[in-house]
Amino acid sequence: MNVIVVGAGIAGLSTAWSLVKAGHAVSIVEQGPIPNPLAASGDHHRIIRRAYRAGTGYGLLITEAYEAWDEMWADLGENHLDARGFVCVSREPGDEAEEYREGLEEGKFPFELLGPEAAVERWPFLEAGSFRYAYFSPEGGALHCRKIAAGLAKWLRANGANVYEHSKVTEIDAEAGHIVLESGETMQADRIVGAAGAWVLKLFPELGGELKTFRTALAYVEPPADLKAAWEAAPVILDVGGTTDGYMIPLTRGAGMKFGSGLHKVPTSDADWNREPVPGEGEAIRNLFSPPIARIEEYKVTEVVTCAYTFTDDEKFLAHETGKCLVVSACSGHGYKFGAAVGRRVAKAIGDGDVVGLRAWLRAEVA
Repeated sequence: MNVIVVGAGIAGLSTAWSLVKAGHAVSIVEQGPIPNPLAASGDHHRIIRRAYRAGTGYGLLITEAYEAWDEMWADLGENHLDARGFVCVSREPGDEAEEYREGLEEGKFPFELLGPEAAVERWPFLEAGSFRYAYFSPEGGALHCRKIAAGLAKWLRANGANVYEHSKVTEIDAEAGHIVLESGETMQADRIVGAAGAWVLKLFPELGGELKTFRTALAYVEPPADLKAAWEAAPVILDVGGTTDGYMIPLTRGAGMKFGSGLHKVPTSDADWNREPVPGEGEAIRNLFSPPIARIEEYKVTEVVTCAYTFTDDEKFLAHETGKCLVVSACSGHGYKFGAAVGRRVAKAIGDGDVVGLRAWLRAEVA
């Protein structure tokens, strides 16, 4: 089968990888470079972890995600997961960190519970007296997105796929099975996979009732000199508790230290809107992390990176079939860690036609 994949974020690249392995003729078309720093999956790194709220279903699917990443590392010849584990800090009863702990307990996944004093002794960047408890899980870490994207693009080219960079798709004719590029050129296929991330609504505006686009930003920081060694050895901070909805990725494999918060996002109708950082934006993000991070004003903001995401109301993934096109939206803020598994599942649905089964898997309604 001749398949065109539109979009070379993690969902598109992983789908192309799996389609090639299944014997299909594949072309992947990306509007920018690969990796594309403007894409939701185009930043330096993203978190992978087993912690999910009890009963969501994604705690079960994460095992398949790990298996898919292992398959990908074998093909790429290099492992781009820094498996340093993760920490959550609970500051209020019933906060997200506590819900994640309950999910780990439900899944019988290992973790170590620490009181405040023990946690500060192990991780001296935490502020004593600012949290109830912390816990550490060895099963998590940082996926290095740009290295993964570059590795997949190289693998696809070496294995016969057509990889088109700087080739913006302006129209998809789902019934006819062809796409139109900004240059005016057209491409024809038996099947099309729409994996355009936050730009999907420009190609399929009818999905606006299900998908909402948000503009967010991440702050890269330089920690205080006396805490740098502690951060270099630290786990990923998955959640800082309270209402911050904040995570931190420490210094890892040459990539900088990052702060991100779900509080720092604004709705937009255009994925290209306001992608330049606003003055003071990085400091505003950084300051959300005090407490439980001590001496927050000593963390120097070195870079602010903006992102555009699509979200469904329930923050689950979406699959929409129209004509010869299968649209997949795997953003929703937690999609990257499932990227390799999403690609395998989408490729399977292209092969066997079971889009209903794909949709149920993407929504974590079946294991």
